[in-house]
Order: sequence, then C-alpha cells, then structure tokens
Amino acid sequence: MSIRCLAVDDEQHALDIISRYVEKIPNLELVAATTDAIEAFQLVQREPIDLVFLDVHMPEITGIQFLKLLGGRTKVILCTAYPEYALEGYDLDIVDYLLKPMRFERFLKAVQKAHTLLEAEEQPKTASTSATSFLDDYIFVKTETKGKLLKVVLSEIRYVEGLGNYVSIFTDDKRIVTLLTIKELEERLPKPYFLRVHKSYIVALGKIQGIDGNQIMVAEGHIPLGDTYREAFFNGLQQKIVASKK
Repeated sequence: MSIRCLAVDDEQHALDIISRYVEKIPNLELVAATTDAIEAFQLVQREPIDLVFLDVHMPEITGIQFLKLLGGRTKVILCTAYPEYALEGYDLDIVDYLLKPMRFERFLKAVQKAHTLLEAEEQPKTASTSATSFLDDYIFVKTETKGKLLKVVLSEIRYVEGLGNYVSIFTDDKRIVTLLTIKELEERLPKPYFLRVHKSYIVALGKIQGIDGNQIMVAEGHIPLGDTYREAFFNGLQQKIVASKK
C-alpha cells in the first residue's frame, strides 16, 4: 500500500532529512514538507493524509497541541530532540517517537510500524483475523508512579472499575490502577470484546461466567448491569446467545 505522508518541522534542515529518507522508501509519498504548523493542519483537513512526521517544539502550535487537534484523524510519528515528551505522545496514541538526530534505520523501523497499523485497518475484519489480532494486542497505561507505564495485554483483562479520574483494571493475575477516566479507557478498548455495562464498569465479554438478573458474574464476584447499558449489552451478547442454542 502507498502511504501519503506530511512532514512538519520549524527547521528546514530537519525537513530536508525527512524528505531524503522518504525518497528512499518506495511506498511513501511525501505530499508536503512545511515549517508552518497551521498550514499543515489545514492540509490534513483537506487532503487524505495517512501519516504525519511531527516536530514537538514549534512556534505557533506545539506538536502536542497539533496531536490533540488531530483527534486521531491520522497516524503520527513524533520527531524531536526532547525525550521528555515521549510519555505524553504515547498517551495520545502516536505510532513512534524518533529522537533527533534521526538515523535512517530507526526512521525505517517507525515507518514499517505505521505501515503495519495502516494495513491492518484496511483489511476486512473477519472473525478469525479480529480474534487473532485481539489476542496479540496490548495498551500501555500510566500508573500512580510519575513517568511509569505498564503494559496491559487486552486478552488478560477481566473487567474495569471506574474511580473518578482513576480506573482499576482487573486482569487474570493482578489489579492495575491507572490515571484515566473510564470513558477514556472505554474509547481505547476494542468493541465488541469489551462493553460498558454500568457508569462505573466495563467488562470483557469473554470473561463473563454468567448473568443473574442485573448482575454479571465474573471470577471475583458480581458486576452491576445498569439499566442504561442493558439493551446494548444484550445486543452485544446476542450472537453468543443464539450460538449456544444450536
């Protein structure tokens, strides 16, 4: 597949390096290379852009502000001399983080990662491929310890409990407390594997052991099923319920 990309950096020599690297990779098409972040953002809104190489320190809009404005519209690789922004960048779902001066081998690795993500999004999501990718997928979450991230394998999650600005993630062997709201985590967990069942709970469908009225049974006990979420929950279960009757 061909990847249409955009380079945004307030230093021309950095753009020249990215442009030169892009020329070496056959499936990359550089749509534009600009020192103007506002122009770049307008371009992303007008044109189909698959990938943005983005600097952090820019005068009018910082790279982090740019990322937030994008809202996940396109994949982003941060390119900067400041490693302290890596944590915030990954929290905003960047593909990779390249430290300047950038080596071509490292640049190529980041592009290959973006290519894999984009290709996966283009492929038809059959039941078998979706299940396989889900079993291998994971997220990183912030912990209460500053600067520390923990890897959470999605297939190990049993349920999630909201605690205001925190959530507890209960996995097969541990409990992880992370600095996220339940809504933010809900947006990062793939449907239909995870469903919101209560204002304070998300459950992994594959970990449900039974349903008793307004209670969902999991290994640790019972999770309440809220009236607001009841219909969507049973709609999500319907295929499994039908299959169990055959």
